[in-house]
Amino acid sequence: MRTGAWAVGIPAGLGRVLGSRARLRWVHLILGGALLMPYFLLAQVFVGVLAGGVNALASTPLTFIAYGVSVPLAAATGVLGLVRQMSVVAVRALCGVPGEQLAEGPARSWAARARTAAWWSLHLGIGALVSGMSLAVPPMAVVLILLPFLTALREMPVGSGWLSTAADPYVAPFLGIGLLAVLVLCAAGAGALLARLAPVLLGPTPADRLAAAEERAADLAVRNRLARELHDAVGHALSAVTLQAVAARRVLDSDPAFVREALAAIEDTTRRTVGELDTVLGLLRDGDQARPDAAPAPTLAADLDGLLARTRAAGTTVTARQDPGPVGDWAQLPAIASREAYRIVQEGLSNALRHGAGPVELRIAVTDARDAGDASAGKDSAHRAHRALREHSAHRELEITMTNPPGSGEGPAPRTTGGRGLRGAAERAALLGGRVEAGPHEGLWRLRAVLPLGGGSGRGSGGGSR
Repeated sequence: MRTGAWAVGIPAGLGRVLGSRARLRWVHLILGGALLMPYFLLAQVFVGVLAGGVNALASTPLTFIAYGVSVPLAAATGVLGLVRQMSVVAVRALCGVPGEQLAEGPARSWAARARTAAWWSLHLGIGALVSGMSLAVPPMAVVLILLPFLTALREMPVGSGWLSTAADPYVAPFLGIGLLAVLVLCAAGAGALLARLAPVLLGPTPADRLAAAEERAADLAVRNRLARELHDAVGHALSAVTLQAVAARRVLDSDPAFVREALAAIEDTTRRTVGELDTVLGLLRDGDQARPDAAPAPTLAADLDGLLARTRAAGTTVTARQDPGPVGDWAQLPAIASREAYRIVQEGLSNALRHGAGPVELRIAVTDARDAGDASAGKDSAHRAHRALREHSAHRELEITMTNPPGSGEGPAPRTTGGRGLRGAAERAALLGGRVEAGPHEGLWRLRAVLPLGGGSGRGSGGGSR
């Protein structure tokens, strides 16, 4: 049993020190030694001058002193932000460290820079030692291995002590093989050490994780925004066009006037949808920079009547009651509230077209958000009601209520598909601090949205808070 385990363990051990991963880590160390050379050459000049103008490379002690000076010099440059980015790329490619354990991008905080400087000094310092051994050990090992077979080698004064041509020629080959084994083990050990330290020194800091999370959240918000725009614009248009075409086909021979009206509505719907689709695709391509020639986003003031007309052209009866209330005119609504309210109404009508089974009642009103109980209190609480009205009269809300008889898809039974539009409507309301409720209500299907308008109204371009 032990013999078999030993036989299996030998190839595994050789794989760790001679396998492809070990060889790549060796290359990584050699690169570190090469990167230390400029620092080392600069350091040996200073050491040589301080030692009296001698060549530091001609003296082994001075060479090691220059090496000791070069490592702090390398660490000083390791605080540069791009050093971490370069090191991460090399570690991923050569050390076999999973990418999720390493940070993305350059180091920005001083804590990340300090950790990168520590990694940079370790990589270059250990790499220089392994590089030096890789240059010096193989030639000497070859000499020792060939020493018993070549008399000329024994006459050449190479090396010192046991590691020289004066060594016992019958022992020298074993010393050469031992040198090669030591080199391989040192390189494998150093590579494994750096691979273990890489996630510690090059891993993401809390600030990096926060920045990555914010970036993912921003990307997700953009994707959700585009999904809402595509769903609301294209989805509503397809539903309306489909129903208009069906209605026109049914009365093609009996009511040509209705057919012409339906075809005109289909033409208008498709033309508007192409413009909206072009705007959404422009946002997808150019980000939030809207093109000057892009179609303006639809709003309650400019586009609600057309939306209702196109819905009625599909054969659905829509009764709309509009009460701008304190603002006096839909054009006085904050621009963002007007846009989001239009999309919510559009989604509600789309649901009614797809899933409803009867006329649609729509009510859009601007009200003052105040406590109704206080406002209707008796004489003994008149002062309190007046104060509540004064405090809350500046906080206005846009309320959208849409009801229609439920069809096969709306009602108490849960839907098996869809739901993205209602979720998008809820997200739109949430962006403004409002809310959306959808579900059965007194035998009907009801969609109710409340959007806060803040303390005042703004025309077209601007008012309102997100």
